[in-house]
Amino acid sequence: MRTPHHLDAHPRPNPYEELAALDDGPLEETPLDEFLTEERDAGAEDAWAPPDHRRGGKRRRKNRFAGLPLAVKAVVGLVVLASFAALGDRWAVLYAEHRAADTLKDRLDLAAAPEVEIGGFPFLTQLADKRLDSVKVTVPDVAADRVSLAKVSATAHDVRLNADGLTSVRGADVPRFDGDVQLTFADLNRELGASQVKFTGEGRDRVRANGTLPVAGHNLRLRAEARIQRQGERGIATEIGKMRLDIGDLATYRPGTRASEGLHLTPKGTADLARETRKAKALLSVPAIVQRMGVPEATVREALADDGKLAELTGSPRFARQAAGLNLIDLALENPGVMRRLGLDPDLLDSLAGLTRPVLADRLSLAFELPEPEQGNVRLQDVRVEEDGIRVRVSGSGLTVGK
Repeated sequence: MRTPHHLDAHPRPNPYEELAALDDGPLEETPLDEFLTEERDAGAEDAWAPPDHRRGGKRRRKNRFAGLPLAVKAVVGLVVLASFAALGDRWAVLYAEHRAADTLKDRLDLAAAPEVEIGGFPFLTQLADKRLDSVKVTVPDVAADRVSLAKVSATAHDVRLNADGLTSVRGADVPRFDGDVQLTFADLNRELGASQVKFTGEGRDRVRANGTLPVAGHNLRLRAEARIQRQGERGIATEIGKMRLDIGDLATYRPGTRASEGLHLTPKGTADLARETRKAKALLSVPAIVQRMGVPEATVREALADDGKLAELTGSPRFARQAAGLNLIDLALENPGVMRRLGLDPDLLDSLAGLTRPVLADRLSLAFELPEPEQGNVRLQDVRVEEDGIRVRVSGSGLTVGK
């Protein structure tokens, strides 16, 4: 039989109660706690902020400007005011130039507004005085008779305004002006040459024309020379000379009634007569031609009957000179068959007969005249042929615009 267990009469102590017994009350602050507390209190007075690395800062800049002398500040202020005043003056000039360009376009009936440039500074002071130092006007593409002037540029001096302000200019008096009139070869080639005749400068007062001219279905090579000269006070005249039309290398036509003018065989054309028996016989078979050449009839009969005699006749230098001096234009209508045998189209020769010197000169004329103003006068001065065209100096006085 097992022996029963006996319980302890004294219970075991509670461990938590033992720990509580060890507590001596609230802890006292150590010196370290006091040090940490003081550091926190001292730092709490000033809030943290990022460092300022700028030189001087705003406060320093303000102090620096405030320290400038009064004279320097005045100069800076005057410069700023002058800048704004100059800007306003330039705006007023641009506005006035635009208004003047539109007015000139309407009154002169121009296709486009001209360029207007008002000189002198300041403009507003001139406007208040109703006088402008200078006004330059450039008008492009001005029609002048058969040609167009590439540019007309004139500068008026000491212009007096009839105005009550910037927006109420009623007119102007121009005591004097000067300028240029330019006629370019590019315009001449387009308007007169129709891309077939080219004009180039030839010395100070001459223009050369080279190209082709269509006549009766044939393109003939054209050569001519125009002498440029002033005509009166407002006009330019051209004297056309040295005109010639080449029909291949066979013949040359020079309009006119002198012995050297008309239709003549070239040296190559006369040489062909000596080599080609058919052409020589065709020419010598016409009594009128033989008579004009001055060849004896007996010599002609022998040549037509004997090819050896024919070659001897046509191969002589005298016959070459006589053939070259023969004006074929007079014989073309009476002997069309002979012209065909020589290689010349009778229709072409008929058209050449109507292409007289005045007709051909008119097709190449570069003349023009400036319009006459209602008041005042305009005069053409120096006329000069340059590399790109013809330039004419102009001057005038006593002009009135508007009113």
